[in-house]
Amino acid sequence: MGANLLKPARRGKTGEPKLWPIGVTLTVGIAAAALGLTGLTWLAWALLHHPKIPHPGVISLHETVGILQLVLASVAGAGALVALIVAYRRQKIAEADSAHDRTRVFNERFIAIATQFGDAQPAVRLAGVHAMAGLADDWKANRQTCIDVLCAYLRMPYEPDPGEEAPAAERRAFRASREVRHTVIRVITAHLSGGAAVSWRGLNFDFTSVAFDGGSFADAEFSGGTVDFSFAEFSGGTVDFRDARFSGGTVDFRRAEFSGGMVAFMGARFSGGTVNFRHAEFSGGTVNFRHAEFSGGTVDFRDARFSGGEVSFGDAKSGLSRHFATFSGGLVRFGGAEFSGSLVDFGGAEFSGSLVDFTGITKYSTGFSVSSGGARFSGGTVDFTDAEFSGGTVDFTDVRDWSHPPTFSQHDLPAAVVKGLEQQRNWGREDRNGIER
Repeated sequence: MGANLLKPARRGKTGEPKLWPIGVTLTVGIAAAALGLTGLTWLAWALLHHPKIPHPGVISLHETVGILQLVLASVAGAGALVALIVAYRRQKIAEADSAHDRTRVFNERFIAIATQFGDAQPAVRLAGVHAMAGLADDWKANRQTCIDVLCAYLRMPYEPDPGEEAPAAERRAFRASREVRHTVIRVITAHLSGGAAVSWRGLNFDFTSVAFDGGSFADAEFSGGTVDFSFAEFSGGTVDFRDARFSGGTVDFRRAEFSGGMVAFMGARFSGGTVNFRHAEFSGGTVNFRHAEFSGGTVDFRDARFSGGEVSFGDAKSGLSRHFATFSGGLVRFGGAEFSGSLVDFGGAEFSGSLVDFTGITKYSTGFSVSSGGARFSGGTVDFTDAEFSGGTVDFTDVRDWSHPPTFSQHDLPAAVVKGLEQQRNWGREDRNGIER
């Protein structure tokens, strides 16, 4: 990542501008001018119907002077043409040199800033983060490279919190290092928000295997490119995706581990592209999709494992206003997921226009709980066909709207599911009898 990061388009391998030799250029230029002059003379001659030129026996002084003026004008024109060609070449060389100088300056800045990321002092690394963001704003041609460096810093090995029992110097070093990492996240988020002076939307962000112990992506707009959180570890603190917009491209949480702290997707909008949680592991902490909206695209939880903690798509524990997760379009898949010891909460969720797919080998084992209290099945399709209920609690009682109930195929359903389906049948009878709900 040195001096060859960006080359001016008009330069060859040796760094010289791609121009013809001066002799060839002058010959071609004069020949083109002569050819053009001959063509114009012939055209004028034709328009004048080929007049005959008289041939006097003696050339007068006036005619001699006219011939000399014509010769001098031709020489002056040729000289002007040569001067124009030389001036053009000088301008092109100056432009190429200017582009080369800008590239050299950008490369020198890049090398100096990249060196700061390896400094032992957190303050120097922190300055490097802001300097690299500034370079990315200035250097459009290599903006992705600058972003790759910021993401690569987050992927560097990261020691966990040593705890309050560790020596004071060790705790200070950890907090300083964490501040640098969280600053990288803040800088990226600022450039993905709607008010960013220079937008980084549509570019790629590689957070593969990053250890997150906090940081905010709130209000970020992931509207294109690829954002890769695969194999990332969310093990503490709060990682905030509140009000983030996922409207295009691919956001990949494949095989990510949610083992502690909180990952907040409250108010997030999934309206296009693909958000992939396949093979993700939810083993601790809280993942909160309350108030989220799924209105298009695909959100895929197939083969995910829910073995601890809480994953919430509703607001069953809150007495606040009931604006819950809304599944109004697109596709959300849970097929193949394993729920073995956690709470997945759909309380108050509205299923009104999308396909929410639980088909396949979904397993609900002992200790698992699905709560759907207050949910609305008012449209779209929620499919539990071939799902396996082998333990735990799956509760469909107190559903607020059964006009489009989920589909089941297994006869040996948990008691709470059977009770919920009985409630659905009662709901239908009451609705037909005109009982107010």
